[in-house]
Amino acid sequence: MLSLWDEPPPDHRDRLVARSSDRVAWLRARSKGITATDAARLSGIRSVQAVALEKVHGSAFGGNAYTDHGRAREPEIARWVNGEYGISPSDGLFHANGEKQHLATPDGLGRSSAGDLVLAEIKTTKSAWQSVPRSYLRQIWWQQYVLGAERTLLVWEQHLDFVPVNLQPECRWIERDENEIHSLVQLANQVLDVLARQR
Repeated sequence: MLSLWDEPPPDHRDRLVARSSDRVAWLRARSKGITATDAARLSGIRSVQAVALEKVHGSAFGGNAYTDHGRAREPEIARWVNGEYGISPSDGLFHANGEKQHLATPDGLGRSSAGDLVLAEIKTTKSAWQSVPRSYLRQIWWQQYVLGAERTLLVWEQHLDFVPVNLQPECRWIERDENEIHSLVQLANQVLDVLARQR
């Protein structure tokens, strides 16, 4: 007989909180926890207060031409990802196993040949990357933690004046990093502690 500790964690589909297609519900749910977008900014102890302040007061940033371009291109890039890698587009916001305030909305969900959950994260950029920006790695590691995934296909499309530079986007697999995830979870919980004290 299995003990509680031997039971597999709940499937990510059982931890769905909201869908971004219902923008009001999605934004409301995101405001109650730490998202992958928040985790991307958690580079150290000094960032905890900044993220907490933004959670309380909201962000003055409402988007720009670059974010508009990214939103317009994401469905096209997602179709390419699905066709090439079998990772389907996703608009689901999920919470971590046992942590309902730890949230993530990956751009894509799929299964490896071994049946393991894999994710996709899509970016557009005006710059040629020499390496993956650290904030994007933090975002990806947080998503892996929340969903219970081991790998994420990071896909990015470079553009010049909002015209794609290449016929196909670039991509690389990002592996799960438990040390980075542990640090992010600690920092996220510090943000939640700050928010709890302010309320």
